[in-house]
Amino acid sequence: MLNDISLEVLFALLLFLIGCSAFFSSSETSLLSLNRYRLRHLIKHHHPGAMRAGKLLERPDRLIGIILLGNNFVNILASAIATIIAIRLLGESGVAVATLLLTVVILIFAEVAPKTFAALKPELIAFPSTLLLQPLLKIFYPIVWMINGIVSLLLRPFGVSAADQVSHSLSHDELRSIVNDAGSRISRRYQSMLIGILDLEKATVEEVMVPRNEIVGIDLASSWEEIENGLMDSQHTRLPVYRGDIDNMVGIVHLRNFLALQRKQAVSLEMFTEILDETYYIPEATPLSTQLHNFQKRRQRIALVVDEYGDIQGLVALDDILEEIVGEFTTDPSDSVPDIHPQEDGTLLVDCSISVRDLNRYLKWHLPTDGPKTLNGLIVEYLEMIPDGGTSLLLEGHPIEIVQSTQSSVKMVRINPLLKPHQAAL
Repeated sequence: MLNDISLEVLFALLLFLIGCSAFFSSSETSLLSLNRYRLRHLIKHHHPGAMRAGKLLERPDRLIGIILLGNNFVNILASAIATIIAIRLLGESGVAVATLLLTVVILIFAEVAPKTFAALKPELIAFPSTLLLQPLLKIFYPIVWMINGIVSLLLRPFGVSAADQVSHSLSHDELRSIVNDAGSRISRRYQSMLIGILDLEKATVEEVMVPRNEIVGIDLASSWEEIENGLMDSQHTRLPVYRGDIDNMVGIVHLRNFLALQRKQAVSLEMFTEILDETYYIPEATPLSTQLHNFQKRRQRIALVVDEYGDIQGLVALDDILEEIVGEFTTDPSDSVPDIHPQEDGTLLVDCSISVRDLNRYLKWHLPTDGPKTLNGLIVEYLEMIPDGGTSLLLEGHPIEIVQSTQSSVKMVRINPLLKPHQAAL
């Protein structure tokens, strides 16, 4: 029947079939390249094209079946028409020429070009193409169903079912990578906040707490005048109250309650102890995400951190956890990390009480955080001794100079952030 058709019509039909092949090729690539999370967002907002695409992608085996059925059909028909045209123009020798030319044309115009464009602009191709793919799937569903049935039999020995749904859930690290790769779509400030939220599950209260020796509190063993002065001069709104030693905790005082009582009458030590809140204790291994929830649930803002023996190791406040998300709270923008002091020569003087996580965040380092939580602890563990001032060491390949140390700890080090870390010996 094709032999009776004129060359002009055959050429037009050949061009049409190549266009159909390009349509099926680009449709397949675009639909399978769609961002599933953006697609869900568009579906929630009732985007027509997204809803059609989502329906087709519920069963990718059927979608691939109808696309490949159509693509192979038009390619085979195009090959037959190209052969007839070649024979008419060049005789029997034209078959080889037609095969070569049609291969090049289909490869460029029906495969590589449309698929490349579809991969770069998936929504532009995918959503309109569903207008044709949906009715085609309904029309040829029996054929597609039969093909998928055969495919399922072939895949069954490998433990694969065509009806299985592909999971698009993200792991913690994958979500972190997406946030980091968001680029200009999310400002650096918000990226940092989102990463901080994700890291709450990895960090514990031990890593952000105020160490025991730095806790500022009220000692009831002091004179009432000293207690009043301590309360009035405090930079904190809540303070732990103890008697003689911090292990002998009495409670937590909220300065607002003290000032409210003081406005009404003269306050005595007995009256002061009556306005104290109960002390809230938490284990040192509590994840920050859990503790944030616990603070909210218990309507608390401060807690004392204890180890497995019940000994007080430090203090953590709600602000300490929030700082892990939004950054350090400070009134001086140039002093975003109080324990790090930039010098004129470009080096940094670092207080060794700084947490390893803060140092990593500031210098973009990757010091281990699963052991000691402070730089002092990390240095002492690495050297297995307390070094003297002037000692230099390589900490995970980073050169560090000890500036000041005591008999019990390393106090200050000098770091040159311009020096690249040394390659670790294999």
